Amino acid sequence: MKTLFVTAALAVSLAAGVSAATADEVQDKAKALASSEIKTFTHNPAVVAAIKAQNAEHVSLSQGDVDGLDTKWREERKSASSPMIDEISGRPASGELIKFRDSGQGLYTEVFIMDDKGLNVAMSDPTSDYWQGDEAKWQETFQAGPDAVHVSDVEKDDSTGTFQIQVSMTVVDGGQPIGAITVGVDADQLMSR
Repeated sequence: MKTLFVTAALAVSLAAGVSAATADEVQDKAKALASSEIKTFTHNPAVVAAIKAQNAEHVSLSQGDVDGLDTKWREERKSASSPMIDEISGRPASGELIKFRDSGQGLYTEVFIMDDKGLNVAMSDPTSDYWQGDEAKWQETFQAGPDAVHVSDVEKDDSTGTFQIQVSMTVVDGGQPIGAITVGVDADQLMSR
């Protein structure tokens, strides 16, 4: 057990007015959410189509290209002008992710989907970086196969003051991995379910 994870889970549980939870209980609830609501959402035609289209568009990108795009994204995050971020935010698939986030009535804090290189395809809210391929949320899902699920430790989100857990899983089409999804989950609400 990771001390930070257990401590955060305990704090979340107490704040929610439920009995003290173990890290295993938090993980189990997150995995159950992945196998039900999140998995169902990954079959959304707009999500599948958007990932497949970007996979085809990015088929020849090198790692240098990926790094350059990620640098551009990070620069735009600091700038008043953000055409790359705005373009992805404006995609129809991003609209579907916003609807899904909002359908959770506060349970979901963010949603984003990634392509077969770990690059953002669509998002409910801008991410801090464009390339997720160097992180467990993509490496332990897309690269691990069609049924893979990754659940992060509980972390305090400084911008919202809430405890959040990220639930990620592989997005498949015809049984083949095509990308991944990450859903930020309010751990307080998750433990109250």
